[in-house]
Amino acid sequence: MTEAKPTRRNKEPKRAMTALQRRRLRVPRVGLHEQAAARLRTMIVRGELAPGQSLGEADLSDALGISRTPLREALKQLANEGLVELRLNHSAVITPFRRAELTELFEAVSGIERCAAELAALRMEEADFERLEALQDKIEWHHGRGELRDYFQANQQIHSAIVGFARNAVLRATHEALLARAERARFFALTVLGRWDESVREHQEILAALRARDAARAGQILAHHVRRTGEIVAETLDGKALDGKADAAAAAHLTATPRGRKTKKVAP
Repeated sequence: MTEAKPTRRNKEPKRAMTALQRRRLRVPRVGLHEQAAARLRTMIVRGELAPGQSLGEADLSDALGISRTPLREALKQLANEGLVELRLNHSAVITPFRRAELTELFEAVSGIERCAAELAALRMEEADFERLEALQDKIEWHHGRGELRDYFQANQQIHSAIVGFARNAVLRATHEALLARAERARFFALTVLGRWDESVREHQEILAALRARDAARAGQILAHHVRRTGEIVAETLDGKALDGKADAAAAAHLTATPRGRKTKKVAP
């Protein structure tokens, strides 16, 4: 019987990967397209780029100081997040607010955050409560000073923190997938007369329920708080997507900083 010929793979010993080769295989953690996406995401969420607004590649490339290739990758990423709509001619527009989509979005987010609050009420540690209380002091401070953008940033940290305190990785990943779209609507809702004051009071009630480890009440209040945001935006739009002249009005409304009801100032 003829002995099988050794293959090339059998002949050559497997070479270990050198440190230099490993270094060459590494890629930057944050590429140009991710940096561009982060900048554009902030502008969209805060209304600096209005719903329905067209995005010209040439102008964006120049403004961001990047070529069109990473810009297109950034726009694809934002499209996956539901913030941008891509067109066949390589153009893009900021996704308009649409009543039906907002209703579905906030039904999902309210369910996720309700579940998170219920779990968090049972799983939070003392350090978690201290962090949440510090954030609550911060939003009350910014509310009292009429600092909407700073308030909004701390507000988002509260929502993300509560989801994190549930200590459920699947829940957190699902929440993060919807976060950008929810943030944009939340910022819009805070500009509606009276909602900012209402939001502060609701956050106080959520914190109290969590502190009492009342899972049912914490979940109920947070779910209502989230759904209320969606309702306010939908009511403001009156069932129509923002376009044309409405875009300009929305942009001016969103970029304005309304004064909140004066409350007792609490240093952050």
